[in-house]
Amino acid sequence: MKIILSTRNPSKTLQIQAVFAGTPIEILTLDQAGIVGEAIEDGTTLEENARKKAIFAHEHRTDLETWTMADDTGLFIKALNGAPGIHAARWAGETASTDEITEHTLTKLLGATDRSAIFETCVVLLDPSGYAFVFAATCPGTILEERQCEAQPRMPYSAIFKPDVSDKVWAQMTTEEENAVSHRGLAFRTVRDFLEERLAA
Repeated sequence: MKIILSTRNPSKTLQIQAVFAGTPIEILTLDQAGIVGEAIEDGTTLEENARKKAIFAHEHRTDLETWTMADDTGLFIKALNGAPGIHAARWAGETASTDEITEHTLTKLLGATDRSAIFETCVVLLDPSGYAFVFAATCPGTILEERQCEAQPRMPYSAIFKPDVSDKVWAQMTTEEENAVSHRGLAFRTVRDFLEERLAA
């Protein structure tokens, strides 16, 4: 079974492909599927943006038997009234680098005593006919006052977000450690279990 994952983010791809390792499910990125361009993420919710990305891959696939899927992740910081929310990847500006987003976040939280935050991931999976299945997961944690290490590529919060269930930030974890507790790992494990059940039926 092949599924096109509608992303070009190397860190995200590594995490998700690891979730499906050892299964009969092959995860292809947009590049690996030969798809040019990207979806316009102008939705107002995580689900809307994930759906737009999954539909983009669905409409541009060459193999009509291939499934497609996409996720969208938001970061909801309590001291900032839920910001950046669904704009976590862009709230420092459309062209901001990973480091610039990290610094922007730390600057916004200067002096904050409550640094709690929640990551949320929504996954939309489309079968070959375009029928959608939706999965979601969350991970509560804390935004630290300074970065603990270098961030993962295109993951600006990975050096400053510590989930409640760990003493490490994301970027200090192995892929396996992160997938075991992260919002993205939990969401995609649910997708994997759902698909394995269908394949076994």
